[in-house]
Amino acid sequence: MQVAGKVVVVTGGANGIGKALCEVFHQAGAAKVVVADMEAAGARAVAATVNGAAFKCDVAQEKDIAHVIEESERQFGPIELFCSNAGIGGGFDPLSVNAGGSSDEPWQRSWAIHVMAHVYAARHLVPRMKARGGGYFLNTISAAGLLSQVGSPAYSTTKHAAVGFAENLAISHKAHNIRVSILCPQGVDTNMLRGIPKGPQSGDGDLSPEQVAKDALAGIAQETFLILPHAQVLGYMRKKTENYDRWIGGMAKIQAKMREEFGK
Repeated sequence: MQVAGKVVVVTGGANGIGKALCEVFHQAGAAKVVVADMEAAGARAVAATVNGAAFKCDVAQEKDIAHVIEESERQFGPIELFCSNAGIGGGFDPLSVNAGGSSDEPWQRSWAIHVMAHVYAARHLVPRMKARGGGYFLNTISAAGLLSQVGSPAYSTTKHAAVGFAENLAISHKAHNIRVSILCPQGVDTNMLRGIPKGPQSGDGDLSPEQVAKDALAGIAQETFLILPHAQVLGYMRKKTENYDRWIGGMAKIQAKMREEFGK
């Protein structure tokens, strides 16, 4: 799909990858870029630079996503590309004292933002897209959804679930000309990454949000389901499936090293 002339929505668009996506879609000739974010002022600031529109939106709330979709289509026309990009760190414990954590709150928040936000977008857009003959979803997930994130069980688990939902979305609606891509980088130089201790997610280098956005644009143009800004991730996936026990052992060694480094 070519973005030129299309109405595009980006959640989490006020900063990081989301901001870079808004900018690259504008540069590619999108008819309107809708910036949705909990930070209303940040969303307005980005929208001003891309001749776009801004909405305050908590993606954990179905009513907020439904409002963004309804108002965007009422004001600007059919949404042809919806980028479900908003995300949170989800807690990071390099010592991994207990993978189950100590409370439900980080699990529930991660589930709402990393999984249900994608579900809500599909729930309200799929009927519209089916009626008009197609559409596109870009879901920003993470390499953690394909591999794992040592020290962050809630993040890893919900990102895995996000991959599963995206697969089902693509399978269920391929016949309706609804396409899906998942964007799965490792380390990206964002506020989220800077807010946690340096870990294995940065082992292959941190990419700029701008580079990740360019990779996303190229993947959408090719209608590629799995977009991997860090090409090494494909090799890691293959090693994981070739010998799961060996892979678990290797990840456990990384965990042990982190315990040693951060436990001092």
